[in-house]
Amino acid sequence: MVVKIDYKKCCWKDGGCTSCGCKGGGKKCNGCVEACPVEALVRKKKVEIISDKCISCGACVQACPKGAIKLIN
Repeated sequence: MVVKIDYKKCCWKDGGCTSCGCKGGGKKCNGCVEACPVEALVRKKKVEIISDKCISCGACVQACPKGAIKLIN
């Protein structure tokens, strides 16, 4: 399984949260990155996946308030 991010749905754009729907809002987001148990997601200009670290556990999928992350076979 591979984690894929739909950047059209993702609320993290240009280095900040664009939706107050995120639990922490702004740069204090408490979503996919914080849910990842192996730190395989990082926020830069956009959320990026470090594929070498990802264990395809789905924690980020469940944490994403916008449904922007999916596990794909």
